[in-house]
This record gives sequence, C-alpha cells and structure tokens, in this order.
Amino acid sequence: MIRTSRVAPRTGGFTLIEVLVALAIVAIGMAAVLGALSSSGGTIIYLHDKTLAEWVALNHIAEQRLQPKLPQTGNTDGDVDFAGQKWHWRQETVATAVKGMIRMDVMVRPAASKAADDRGWYVTVSGIAGDAVSAPQGTQLWGTGTTTPTPDGTGTGTGNGTNIGGTLQNPTTVVPPVPTPSGSSQ
Repeated sequence: MIRTSRVAPRTGGFTLIEVLVALAIVAIGMAAVLGALSSSGGTIIYLHDKTLAEWVALNHIAEQRLQPKLPQTGNTDGDVDFAGQKWHWRQETVATAVKGMIRMDVMVRPAASKAADDRGWYVTVSGIAGDAVSAPQGTQLWGTGTTTPTPDGTGTGTGNGTNIGGTLQNPTTVVPPVPTPSGSSQ
C-alpha cells in the first residue's frame, strides 16, 4: 500500500517572506523620514545662527555710527559675545565718492568656525556713516491745510507747505486744495 501525505490547505496569515518584505519597506520609509527631520533640524540651527550673526553685524555698525570719530579706512576684526555665543567679525571700511562719508561692510561668523579668512562668513551687512549732512532748509515734501481762492486764481492758505524741492518761504504758502469724494475743497 502506498501512502500519500496530504498537505493541509493554507488557512490564512503571512509567510515569513511577506513579513520580511513589509519590515524592509517600513525601514526604508523610516530612514527617509529621519533623514528629512535631521536635515530640517540642521537648517533651523543654521538659520538661527545666521539671524544672530546679522544682529551682531547690525549692532557693530550702530556702535561705529555712535562713535565721535569715523573709523579709519581699512580692515579691522574682533570677537564679541552675543546670545551666549562667541562671534568673530571683520569690518572693511572704504571711502565713498561723497567727501566725509564711508561705507562699512561687516562680516560675521561663529568664532569657533575654522574657515579661511575670506570664507565661511554667515552674513555681510553694509552701512554708511559720515558727517556729510546739510542743515535743514525747511523743505517740505507734503503739506496739508486750507486754501482760499484769490482773484489771480492761485489762492492763499495756511498749512505746513507743499513746496517740493524748494525752501518754504513763509507760513502762508499756497496749498492746492485736496479733492474730496464729493468734489468739494477741504
């Protein structure tokens, strides 16, 4: 008599191969998610440091503008503590075409950075300083007030003037009426 073995029919569930394939797919997906999170974290840290470096540069320019004398042309550098971190800055000062004015380019990076002198700067901020400023001459860019028509059609009025590009000669400068939605003068 010949005996035959019978294999029971499959009743459901996963085989070992199916489980391993599913785990491999999940592992690849998780690796991609972790890589994206790591990259985002690095970008956030860099942007945080870049913002602080810009603040250091802006503070340095403001300090230079508050000094009684303008800085000398040329390069200077130094370190400063800001927001619990040490920062290295370099200032390049150059004369401008306007006598008495200078341009300051301030570059900043973390002091721990081992980059070459001309590389690795997080920000470069430029500022202008100088004493080539004229005294106020009474020039007004915009004016408001009331106008009374005169026989010659120009009108006289009171206000702060609208003498664009010129000097305000007297406090009763001609001020053109400002049209209102109804078309009447103010």
